[in-house]
Amino acid sequence: MTDSIRGELINQCLASRRNCKLLNCHSANCTSPIEVLKVFRNSVFCLQPAGDSYTRRSTFDSILAGCIPVFFHPFSAYTQYIWHLPRNYSSYSVYIPENLVREGIVSIRMQLLQVSKAEVVSMRQEVINLIPKVIYRDPRSKSKDFEDAFDIAIKGMLERVGKVRRQIEEGKDPGTGFAEPGSWKLKLEEGWYRERS
Repeated sequence: MTDSIRGELINQCLASRRNCKLLNCHSANCTSPIEVLKVFRNSVFCLQPAGDSYTRRSTFDSILAGCIPVFFHPFSAYTQYIWHLPRNYSSYSVYIPENLVREGIVSIRMQLLQVSKAEVVSMRQEVINLIPKVIYRDPRSKSKDFEDAFDIAIKGMLERVGKVRRQIEEGKDPGTGFAEPGSWKLKLEEGWYRERS
């Protein structure tokens, strides 16, 4: 993993107090799920820098609260959760490459202010639609109205195993095409980014 950009995010947030709420984790606030979810619920965008790993629990907490996640590295969500999250990542999140933040090229505040109200409404609705896909249904529940995260993962694994089996039976290498140049995932990994106009 690259060096953390948390310091720069904090600096930009402090410089933009009217538009940014910083959760102070020096108190017990961060250990209380209620406090964390309250901040997320009252926010439009939730910044999701990489932590000890690229993906953080905070990502899923923000989705559960209906907050639009802002990612700084494609490994944080886009390339890992291809069964659970839409391929069109801009439908539910904002992506700002961490190197542009670290180098001071991009103002997060300015990028987020460029997202129109109509886009925010649409993105937030997509985030709400994602909620069943990122939670685990209580196994005692009688309701089978939706596929939860576990159902989706099992379905994805079975489809992948079936595809590999067919390729082997056809004498093909199942690894071919897995990480081909030009793949949408590789474009993100290489720092592909379109600035909002």
